[in-house]
Amino acid sequence: MKILLCPLSDGGYLYPAIAAGRELRRRGHDVSVLGRSTAAPVAAGAGLPFAAAEDFGGHRAFSATWWGPTGAAQYRATVRAARETGADLLVTSVLCNGALLAAEALDIPVVVVGLSVHLWDYRSGGDDEPHLGRTRRSRTHDCLRLHADLREQAGLAGRASRWGDEPLLGDALLLRGDPELEYPGARLPERVHHVGPLSWEPAADPAEVEAIGDHLSRSGKPVVYVHLGRFFEGRSLWPRLNEAFTGGRFQAVVEQGRSTDPRPAPDADILLVRKRWMGPLVDRAGLVLSSGTSAPVLAALLRGRPLALSPNGSEQPLLAGACMRAGVAVHFPNSPSVEASALLESAWRDDGLRDRAHVLGGRLAAMDSAVRAADVVERVAGASPAAPAGAAPAGTAAFPAEASTAPSAKASVSSKENHEYATSRPR
Repeated sequence: MKILLCPLSDGGYLYPAIAAGRELRRRGHDVSVLGRSTAAPVAAGAGLPFAAAEDFGGHRAFSATWWGPTGAAQYRATVRAARETGADLLVTSVLCNGALLAAEALDIPVVVVGLSVHLWDYRSGGDDEPHLGRTRRSRTHDCLRLHADLREQAGLAGRASRWGDEPLLGDALLLRGDPELEYPGARLPERVHHVGPLSWEPAADPAEVEAIGDHLSRSGKPVVYVHLGRFFEGRSLWPRLNEAFTGGRFQAVVEQGRSTDPRPAPDADILLVRKRWMGPLVDRAGLVLSSGTSAPVLAALLRGRPLALSPNGSEQPLLAGACMRAGVAVHFPNSPSVEASALLESAWRDDGLRDRAHVLGGRLAAMDSAVRAADVVERVAGASPAAPAGAAPAGTAAFPAEASTAPSAKASVSSKENHEYATSRPR
């Protein structure tokens, strides 16, 4: 079977798809990668053939920053690359509407690699889930609307979607977290599967790891690894980082890849890095401070490290809430209401927090996630081209805007968000 990996090219989306792709290649399948040209070295390091989306008219098409407005370019690039490679199946990531529609146009199956938690509406239950950011219903409504708009642009609106009113899931959606991270009592949609973390990253340069270790050893202070996600409409966390790591007992290694305007104070114990990997840095740390995106949260848990989370937008509030509910994280507010260094000290000394992180991380590590993911891909391929269970019959409404069960336009308006969390919208 020929499989085209076409996730977003940002590491948090690309690396899990590569983990699944490497297992599929081990099983004898022909696996290649489509992505931004900047992802070529990563694919090469994983031993997978690579095609640049730009060569197929996909400028910015696989960027997490531009996932909304570049859907049409992503659709065209994926269709062209899939035809050129003779792909029998696509593996993409959440938010990749263009790749989903390419699979529909080509009449081939597509598997979606998700995040650590489910983003959209549950099948049932979860009605009393607290909303730290946007509601699930609002997020689902907006994502379905974007998918429907792009489907019309692609000329597919005249026929019913084979996925009925759940097109965002593709033929299967793979969650990289643990059932404990979903809201108690909630039931996931039928095509959603927990497979585990799909942990993979490019190999670290030993010399770079040694140089960082030497720098950290000079002060001897305990290390906190900081990995920030995007700042949406919220405030920069840098004033709080400078407060936490100036004149205190901790030092920080801060990954600046997603922090667009890093501002460490001159006397702060902060080492800025820009690496494609984080494992050796998390190994060196005793605590991980993050916005609450999937990659650093999973990296921390797999190593039994507790978390301090300061979510801002996108999936960050949802995952942060799940981690705090599971007792593996504390909230790190982006305000002076709690002294930053005192909060880190409390989290560092909380043995219960650390023990629960060990337990949850051990469960994630035991899931053999690449094998699980590959099993799902092969089952989906075996089931094609028959429509999956729950697909809309031919001639029925394809979009929520046309279906009687759709959320109303009013439902997409969310109330002012609490806990300082900003909502996210595609750019």
